[in-house]
Amino acid sequence: MNRREILSAVTLLGGASLTPEAVWAAAANAKTGDWTLGVADVEADIAPAALTRLHGRAPADLKGTLFRNGPAKFRRPGGSVGHWFDGDGLVRKFQIADGQARMTARFVDTAKRRRDTAAGAAITPGYGTAAGAGAKMAGPDDANAANTSVMMAGGELWALWEGGSPTVLDPVTLETRGLKTLRPDLKGMPFLAHPRVQPDGTVWNLGLAGAHAMIWQLAPDGALRRAEMITLPRGSFMHDFTATTRHLVIVLQPWIQQRLSMPISTAMAWKPELGAQVLVIDKDDLTQRQIFELPPFFFFHLGDAWEERDGTIRFDACIDEDPSGTAANGGAILRGVRLRAAPPRRALITLRADGRGELAKEMVSAEFPRGDARFAGQARRYSVHVTNERADRPLFQGLAVRDWARDRDQLFDFGPRHLVEETVFVPRPGSSAEFDGWLVGTTLNLDAKATELHVFDARHVDRGPLASWRAPVALPVTFHGVFVQA
Repeated sequence: MNRREILSAVTLLGGASLTPEAVWAAAANAKTGDWTLGVADVEADIAPAALTRLHGRAPADLKGTLFRNGPAKFRRPGGSVGHWFDGDGLVRKFQIADGQARMTARFVDTAKRRRDTAAGAAITPGYGTAAGAGAKMAGPDDANAANTSVMMAGGELWALWEGGSPTVLDPVTLETRGLKTLRPDLKGMPFLAHPRVQPDGTVWNLGLAGAHAMIWQLAPDGALRRAEMITLPRGSFMHDFTATTRHLVIVLQPWIQQRLSMPISTAMAWKPELGAQVLVIDKDDLTQRQIFELPPFFFFHLGDAWEERDGTIRFDACIDEDPSGTAANGGAILRGVRLRAAPPRRALITLRADGRGELAKEMVSAEFPRGDARFAGQARRYSVHVTNERADRPLFQGLAVRDWARDRDQLFDFGPRHLVEETVFVPRPGSSAEFDGWLVGTTLNLDAKATELHVFDARHVDRGPLASWRAPVALPVTFHGVFVQA
């Protein structure tokens, strides 16, 4: 499949922004309906402002910036988006230095946002939004919402989406500089919102169009080292993949693309009889591959994989029984409709050297798994994820650190009046020990109607935040982020 065919396929799919994040409005009732503050519209950029310290004191050597990305404009007078995942991307910037914190936020200036704004309606097709009158789709980047994640590359901040190019932002001002073209003949090719970064800074990523995928390899500064197209065993929904030091690990779940039509969420079919497959590819030779068979499950996010001496590969996953409560019906959250879907549960996947695959499900609620990036692809001990064990609350209320060596979890519960977002690990300067550092993340406080920033000791999460600050504004919940140390 050549570049033109891939671009045509992605264009027909509406450049779908296949983000997963959290439509776990499990059994929400009228008394807890204010959780919809987490998907409220932001009407304009947020000017720089100081945050108010609530308690504690930030470590003196914690200095840097947390960038986060997520949709923040969903509704317009002439018509709204059909799914949470199709809102306009708003990049947030939280700076920590000398015990103080500041923030600002700015919408990514995309073609999609400009056209929808001019039309006064959501006319651009996407994951769950059909094309409206006046929609123009010359290529996938015409639907690029730039609303899912961010990464740093060569001094640039890239706002990432699923179906098209990265969008380059100025990391100081958050001004949009334009789309990133990694090579002229690859202009507009898909670039997933979940790149995998090796400890040396090398970036691996996928670009998907049905059963075809572009394998991207970038240098730490974002320069293209390699772009090679492969054919996958099936065209299934994929938001994330994982990797070891030697291999790419691509999980192919049985939510199968049936046709090239919009919205993409209605063009998928759940086929559990096919089971799940895991495709393992040698990074040095993409023709060297092995397929493992697993029972059916649905997932959005995977933890970092590692490889043992005998060739066994292990990684954690956050899995659902099927896509019915999240991906297939996520548009309901914008209407404040409760979904009766349980939150995803943690699982450990083992791929044996002899070709056997094993799926060990756990009962722990888990999403947004993150680890110590200095150990990505290597044997590791710790990971962090958000959690929700309350059947009557939507989204997430807790934070958990998993110690795989001791088979135990440390938990901190923010309580039912917080919506907890993904947390990222920041290493302590001068330390090389795994998870010696801090976890930095945000929550939305429903009582205060304000976004809050928190810092934890990564190895003592159960003790609560070392420091917390409150912003002068409530921002909708985000998807993914990155911390850049000063």
